[in-house]
Amino acid sequence: MKLHQQGFTLIEIAVVLVIIGLLLGGVLKGQELINSAKVKNLATDFRNVPVFLYSYQDKFRALPGDDATATTHVSGVIASAGTLGNGIIEGRWNDTSASSEAFLFWQHVRLAGLQPGTTDTTASNYLPTNASNGKIGIQSGTANANNAVIKDAAGVAIRGTHVICSDNIAGKFVKQLDITLDDGNTATGMMMAVASGAGLGTAAVNTAAVDDSSAYLVCMGV
Repeated sequence: MKLHQQGFTLIEIAVVLVIIGLLLGGVLKGQELINSAKVKNLATDFRNVPVFLYSYQDKFRALPGDDATATTHVSGVIASAGTLGNGIIEGRWNDTSASSEAFLFWQHVRLAGLQPGTTDTTASNYLPTNASNGKIGIQSGTANANNAVIKDAAGVAIRGTHVICSDNIAGKFVKQLDITLDDGNTATGMMMAVASGAGLGTAAVNTAAVDDSSAYLVCMGV
C-alpha cells in the first residue's frame, strides 16, 4: 500500500509566515521600547543634577560640595580640602576622594533631602551610576581647553559654568541623547562625547564617527 505524504498548502505556509513576521515585529518593537526607556533614563540624569545643584544653592546660598557653612545647614557633612565658598566645585567629576568638592557634592545634596541615596562616603554605592552602570558626576567648567573634560573640534572647552558627565554609554544611545538634549552633533554644542577613558582636553567625537557598540563619556555644560 502506498503512503501519500501530504505537504503544507500555500495558505498554511502564508499563515506561518505571517505569524513569524508578527513575532519578529514584536521582538523588534520590544527592543526599541527598551532602548527608548534607557535613553530617557540617561537623559533624566542630565536633567536632575542641575535641579539638585540649583535647589541647594537657592536654599542655602551656596554650592553643594563648596558650601563653607555646610555643617550649619545639614548635619553629618565631611569637610573638603578645597577652597570652600569660592563658588567653584573643585575637583573632577569622577573623583573618589572625600577631599574633593566634586565628590562631596553628592553627600551635601542628599543630606539636604534633594536626592535619595547613601550619605556614607565610604559606601560602595555612594557615587551615583547611570542606566549603563557608568559613573555620573559634576564639576565646575573651565575655559582652559587642555584642562577641560572635553573640547570641541575647534579646540574650545565644553561650555558651561558646571559640567555634568555620565560614563560608559553605548554609542547608539549617545546619538539619541544628543538629539534629545542638544544639537544632534556629539562634537559641538552643550553636550559632547569622547571615548570612555579619554584624558583631559580630548577632542569630542563627531556623530558620524560614533560607534554604536563602543562606550563613551558624555558631558553636558549647564
